[in-house]
This record gives sequence, structure tokens and C-alpha cells, in this order.
Amino acid sequence: MSEIPATAGGRPENPSDDSNEPGAAPRLAETMAEVEEALLSRWPESRLDPTLDRIRDFTGLLGDPQHSYQVIHLTGTNGKTSTARMTEGLLIALGLRTGRFTSPHLESLRERIVVDGEPLDEQAFVRAFDDVAAYTHLVDAQHDHPLSFFETVVGMAYAAFADAPVDVAVVEVGMGGAWDATNVADGQVAVLTPIAVDHEKYLGETAVAIAREKVGIIKPGAVVVSAEQTDEVAAVIAERVVEVGATLLVEGRDFGVRTRVPAVGGQQLSLDGVRGSYPDVFLPLYGAHQAQNAALALAAVESLLGGTDLLAEEVVNEAFATVTSPGRLEVIRRSPTIVLDAAHNPHGAAATVAALEDSFTFSPLVGVMGVMADKDYEGVLAAFEPVLAHVVCTQNSTARTLPAATLAEVARGIFGEDRVTEASSLADAIDQAVALAEAGGVFGEAIGSGGVLVTGSVVTVGEARAMLRPRRSQQPDDAGESA
Repeated sequence: MSEIPATAGGRPENPSDDSNEPGAAPRLAETMAEVEEALLSRWPESRLDPTLDRIRDFTGLLGDPQHSYQVIHLTGTNGKTSTARMTEGLLIALGLRTGRFTSPHLESLRERIVVDGEPLDEQAFVRAFDDVAAYTHLVDAQHDHPLSFFETVVGMAYAAFADAPVDVAVVEVGMGGAWDATNVADGQVAVLTPIAVDHEKYLGETAVAIAREKVGIIKPGAVVVSAEQTDEVAAVIAERVVEVGATLLVEGRDFGVRTRVPAVGGQQLSLDGVRGSYPDVFLPLYGAHQAQNAALALAAVESLLGGTDLLAEEVVNEAFATVTSPGRLEVIRRSPTIVLDAAHNPHGAAATVAALEDSFTFSPLVGVMGVMADKDYEGVLAAFEPVLAHVVCTQNSTARTLPAATLAEVARGIFGEDRVTEASSLADAIDQAVALAEAGGVFGEAIGSGGVLVTGSVVTVGEARAMLRPRRSQQPDDAGESA
């Protein structure tokens, strides 16, 4: 690709203002709607071409902004977003300026690019797009396939973090690892949440095959912070660590959760970090999996800081006490209680079931489920069957959604005819579930003790969240939110 003169700050000068020239700068966007239209006109996230060539050319034209700050890079099957948010919270409590990139979003694209704990506002998001838009077209002209939606947003994020500027970026992969667009960054710390089977159409049909893709984020000299894994997956990680000369820290051996007690509004933890112990940590999130995510975040930050000094207990306590994770066992309404959880694969559903049994006493619990057609929805239904008295099958608004009738047919084979209904709209499904939860006597339960769980997909949960949360807080709830 031909070089473009860079400005003093490292960002190339605008290559052209003549929209009739090939590769010329497009008209600048003025509104968030225009940015969304431009981004969504590109290849969707679900369409992959396993190469880093386009994103490398793109970030190269931008001056390789991803190399101007330290990076904590996260991959795994579930728990990435929650772990990223906890990691960010610890860094902010330490007084560092942070960037956070996560995906997918629940309600707004702006949730994907976060600086100092807050999503870019609409004006800043438009500006971030306009800053890179000219270069997207230059890259498009040099390749058989154009930059994708995801590649473009990654470039926007890396450039926005450099412009802030941030001290540390916490970056969650979109899918996989080695070929993920985020992997043009070199993470000083690589975090591996539990690895199981998901996205098998793209990543492989076994956990080992998926692990081989995910360990691609481990770079020479990095510190690797890994959750407990199966023996087969652990072997893949160890092989990569030796190959690139990284350092491996493993949950249960080098750090972890010493004790965990469910508490009102969350859980009380005692955590063993890499360098010391933190005996009295309140985490306002539910489930053993979130305690595990907290241990990973703590070890990641300790590893980035290096040295032998302990993090102050008050810093750790403050950071974890205020962490949020929207759409992850999030109580969004009361009377009856409605809980949102974005579990979308069997591994995630099993963690959610354990957390429900651990921290809630709904009787009955009625599910609302809308899934993507390319997911293991039969496995998700089977995981939830023991705790759901009834499931209302529905669909979300995307083209990838599985029709409600198809999901209901599969669900009847698992739950039985009497425990399954369907609704073609999410709003109707929630109304049905609320009515069933309020009429506890239908299931032989006490009236007033029921609850509703909306689950099956990040998109389904995001759409439900937009419907259900109080109108006074309709901005993306990043100060108050996993994968």
C-alpha cells in the first residue's frame, strides 16, 4: 500500500477532499445515525475472512495507535466483558486513564468504545468515525474485500484511545484470537477466561481447536493470566506460552477465589492475588463465575503493574464494590423480578443456572428465550430446563434470529408440551412470562414469589433492556453494565 504523509502527531493527513477520485475521503458524518448507517453497510461481524492484512493496513495508515499505550487483551468463551469491566475498574481506582473495547453491544454502538469508564458520547463517536473514515476507503481499494464493520470499529477505538490519550487499553476480542482484528495490538497481559465450544462454525468444533485460535493473542514476553481450564485446553495454552516465551499464571495455582459467600445484592469474597490476599471484597454481581472473573481481573492488573508491591486493599475494595455488568444476571425490574442474562451457549447457561440456584429463590422462574440460529440453542435449552418452570420462546429483531416457532418446537422436546409457549414479539413474550410468574398458583407455588429470566442472546437481552429499564436512564448504562 502506498504511504501517506503523516501529521506531526502520527496521524496521516487527509488524503483528498475530492470525492470523485478513487480512494478519496468520503463526506464527513454529522450524526450518530449517519455513522451507524455507514458502519452497518460494511461486512457484518458474522462474516469473517481470516486475515489481519486489512486491519494492519488500516492501523498502519492511522499511525499504529494501538502501540502508544499498554494493552490488557482478553479472550475466552464466556466472561470476557465482565472481566474487562472489572479490570478497567481496578485501573481507574489506581488513577490510570483507561480505554475499554468490548463487543457486542447491548443497546448502543457507543458502548464498544469507552474512555475512563464512560462510553464516547454521540459527538465524540461521530468524531472518532470521521477521523478514520478517509482511510477506510483507501484500504478498501487495496484489497479484494473491504474493511468489515468490526475492523472499522476496532480502528476507531484504537485511534480514539491514542487521542485521549489513555495509559492502558482493556481490549476484548470479537471472536477467537489469532485472526481477530483486535490482535494487531500486542498485549503486555493476555487474559484467558474459560474456553469451551462456541462459534464452532468459525472457530472449530472442539474446545482444543478453539483454544488454538484463542491463544493467538499471546505475544512474546507477555504475562498470561488463565482461568482454570480442562486438561486438553491447558496443554494448548502451555504449548503457546513456551513457543513465544511468555509467563503463565493459572487460577487455582497462582491466584484465585479463596472463599465466596452469597450476600444481599451480590457476594462477599476473599481473593488471593498474584502478590497478596484481599480478605474482604464485596462484589455486587451474582454467581461463582463472576467471582472467578474478579480473580482474573485482579491478577491481570497485578501482572501489568509488575514489581512486588501489593495493591492497596482499599483500592481493590472500592473498584469491585462499584463494578457493574449490564445484561449479566442484571435485575432490571421488581414485582415480579425480571432478570436479564446474555447466556448464549451451554457453558454460559450452566454458569447462569448455578448462579440462579446460588443467589435467587424464584418460585416459579419463567424463562423468555430468543436465540441466534447459528448457536447451540438445544444445548442452551437443556441447561436451563431444570430451573425453568416454563419457557416462552420468542425472537429478536435481527436477521440471524431463530424463528420463535422453530425454537418452541425444539423446546417442547426438552420441556414437554405443557411447559412451552411462543410469542413472535419480545414484548409479548415478556408480558406472557410476567403473567405466568405472577400467577404462581398455576405451578402450585405461592403467589408473589415468581420471577422472569430473559436470556438466549446478547441481542435479545439488549432489546429487552431497552424496553424495561426506567425511561430516566435511557443513555447506555456503562456506569451502572458479559461473552
